[in-house]
Amino acid sequence: MANYLICSTPVHHHVTPMIAIGAHLVSRGNRVIMMTGTRFAEKIERAGMEFVAFEGRADFDDRDVPSYLPYRDRYRGLAQTQYDIQNIFVKTIPAQFRSVRDVMQRERIDAVLVDGAFGGISPVLLSSAPRPPILAIGVVSFTQLSRDTAPAGFAMAPSSTSLGRVRNHVLNALARSVLFRRTQRAAQEALVEIGSPKTSLFVMDISSAFDRFLQLGPPALEYPRSDLSPNVRFVGSLPAEGSAPLPEWWSDLDGSRAVVYVSQGTIDNRNFDRLIRPTISALANDDVLVVVSTGGRAAESLGEVPSNVRVAESLPYDRLLPLTDVFVTNGDYSEVLAAVAAGTPLVVAGDTEDKPEVAARVSWSGAGLNLRTGTPSPDAVGSAVRAVVADERYRARVRRLAEELAELDTLRIIEEELATAVAGRSAR
Repeated sequence: MANYLICSTPVHHHVTPMIAIGAHLVSRGNRVIMMTGTRFAEKIERAGMEFVAFEGRADFDDRDVPSYLPYRDRYRGLAQTQYDIQNIFVKTIPAQFRSVRDVMQRERIDAVLVDGAFGGISPVLLSSAPRPPILAIGVVSFTQLSRDTAPAGFAMAPSSTSLGRVRNHVLNALARSVLFRRTQRAAQEALVEIGSPKTSLFVMDISSAFDRFLQLGPPALEYPRSDLSPNVRFVGSLPAEGSAPLPEWWSDLDGSRAVVYVSQGTIDNRNFDRLIRPTISALANDDVLVVVSTGGRAAESLGEVPSNVRVAESLPYDRLLPLTDVFVTNGDYSEVLAAVAAGTPLVVAGDTEDKPEVAARVSWSGAGLNLRTGTPSPDAVGSAVRAVVADERYRARVRRLAEELAELDTLRIIEEELATAVAGRSAR
């Protein structure tokens, strides 16, 4: 039996896959301590793990956005992206690190597993002091800098041509030294606050520093990199969540009409006008069944809907997506992976966090269409959905990606990587 410490940024789509991994490790006889926000304590303990909360500002509730991003509405575009990154992932580093340090000082930890965006482990990772193996799970789209790709945030297709590499070189330098300069400075200040030396690593690209970086997703959904760090391995996808009860209208999904599923996730769902209502309006007169998840909000909050619309607060992905002809999503990476695993083509409309990058990969891979906005018009949504339904190439492509995922036993791979890391440390 090994003792594992799992750490995750307290955001739903970061925590959920880490809980699934931790539950599997517990079922295999390991002791697992999981550290994240208090709001996930009950779910973690139900999974058989020991829960430890972050201290201070690192323990926020991702459902209450104004509590941890109070001035978010003052920013737009790249400035808003930087504001989000700084307040969610960077300025929380000191509190995260102190929490991690306290556990590692009082417990025997054989290996640490973190979500790939968890900055609180970076002082341990970059220190020369003895430490247990540190592995990361890439729970969002892959961001490693490369000569073959533009940096994360530009949502540009890759290019390894001579001109493309010149473009990438310029943009990578621009991202590091200009566009994300304030975020980089905030990271350095966070390290100084806890007495850790500054690092030359770009704050948005520390994947190469981990002992192993295990990226969720099929390799073919990610841009090819001739200079990919050797510590990176693509490990597939985790099972879709299936705990939601079936709604009373479930029998309507009988195959008589095409099914279009639309969701804004569990966080970006305060304003249904961003994606859900445009989708409903676009398809109100089409011979399709529009299935809506309100992401935990009361179904009645959506108001009156056309006769071809079915609404629920939450839905079981594992049962719904195989019945779905097109999934309209704002680009949450875990939702996209669930759709790909089910062989369901996508229409993606996202403009926050890593969602533009996810949308760009869906388009590049042929798994669906990218609307290039988080607030599409009904006409744009309708045209995209009809195009995906009518063109069998999208479904054929996403099925090939699903076959690639099916060949990867994700939980087994992660378990073996951890065991190998622990055995290697023991041998040394």
